Amino acid sequence: MNVPFVDLKTQYQGIKEEVLKEINDVLDNTAYICGKKAKKFEEDFAGIHNVKHAIGLSTGTDALHVAMHALGIKHGDEVIVPVNTYIATAEGVSLCYAKPVFVDNDEKTYNIDVNKIEAAITPNTKAIIPVHLYGQPAEMDAILEIAKKHNLHVVEDCSQAHLATYKGKKIGGLGVIGTFSFYPGKNLGAYGEGGGVTTNDEKLYNFMLRYRQHGSIEKYIHDIEGHNYRMEEIQSGVLNVKMKYIQKWTDMRRKNAQMYTEKFASLGIEEVITPWHPDYVDPVYHLYIIRVKNREKLIEHLNKNGVQNGLHYPLPLHMQKAYSHLGYRPEDFPVARKFAEEILSIPMYPEMTEDMIDYVCSTIKQFYTR
Repeated sequence: MNVPFVDLKTQYQGIKEEVLKEINDVLDNTAYICGKKAKKFEEDFAGIHNVKHAIGLSTGTDALHVAMHALGIKHGDEVIVPVNTYIATAEGVSLCYAKPVFVDNDEKTYNIDVNKIEAAITPNTKAIIPVHLYGQPAEMDAILEIAKKHNLHVVEDCSQAHLATYKGKKIGGLGVIGTFSFYPGKNLGAYGEGGGVTTNDEKLYNFMLRYRQHGSIEKYIHDIEGHNYRMEEIQSGVLNVKMKYIQKWTDMRRKNAQMYTEKFASLGIEEVITPWHPDYVDPVYHLYIIRVKNREKLIEHLNKNGVQNGLHYPLPLHMQKAYSHLGYRPEDFPVARKFAEEILSIPMYPEMTEDMIDYVCSTIKQFYTR
């Protein structure tokens, strides 16, 4: 059996006619940027996350950049970022000529370790960016309490966590701004690049709305210096179709994650650690992450037996050449460094069958018992 890491083709076949209708409608009407479909997307996306406003943007990285600019982050400022995340989280800070300050991750949840945040705060700290990594909400109550104590902004990086909930509340509206990615492989993915922000703050909404379009609301009238971060109308149309199914697909991901966890438990593989989350969060399993022993040999075994896999992430940010100028040592973040040696992403998408999940688990079991 061959089990792909993600299967966008199968998903597309189920919505093909609806998607093509949306794309053809854009082509027929020749409205390609920020049209009626974009407006509908923004209204509906805000609705499913229980926030007042959403703005469609060009990428998730641009969403982080827009959020930082809206909060006035600038040269000399510092923003706290988890060290085990995709580099875009830190780039959103760097693009404002500010300094990302890394904090180690929690060994159980993989999210930022809230017990280590305050030690990283200096007089230059202006914000915290918790990442809801792999689709699991970060420990937001503790983060918001620290932020309030030190007068800091909280920007949620929700790129992997569409529709996830923390203590019954949707992510994206817990901090002052939520940032999202609609990269094709995300739980809600476009057919190209896409991103967005959410907020309940009217002033920030109006700034970001202008900033994404060269500082303009009215054509050729520019209130501020901005950028070109607009979402394409075709991507809005695709996302509008997919949004009708996102809750169903999310439920399927959760069911698949439960099957994985129960199957691993029944097989009794001591070398595999499965995901854990507190009972007051409801993850959406953008990725299903296990921690394993002898990972490189296991990867060879999985590849040989048709099970695609990935590493998220093979090198923490403090060990990336791009951030070598920050002066961190490899041993500064022992948990993230340990993750980089043990973490393995196995196939996870809504359309997986129970037979696929059984095959993945039994193939891993086979490796450790041969």
